[in-house]
Amino acid sequence: MLWILLLLLILVVFGFGFTMQTLWWVAAVLLVVWIVGFAMRGRGGGRRGGGGRRYGRSRG
Repeated sequence: MLWILLLLLILVVFGFGFTMQTLWWVAAVLLVVWIVGFAMRGRGGGRRGGGGRRYGRSRG
């Protein structure tokens, strides 16, 4: 019984370590995507004419 509990503990620790490593990679990829999106938005933002959406009543 003790060996089974030890094996389960080892599997849980290994799985947690693998998950943490995977989450670090996912966070790094998302950071790169965010930086690229921010750079593209900053570069093309002034060309869209009008500066974005306008909310409120229309004059007329």
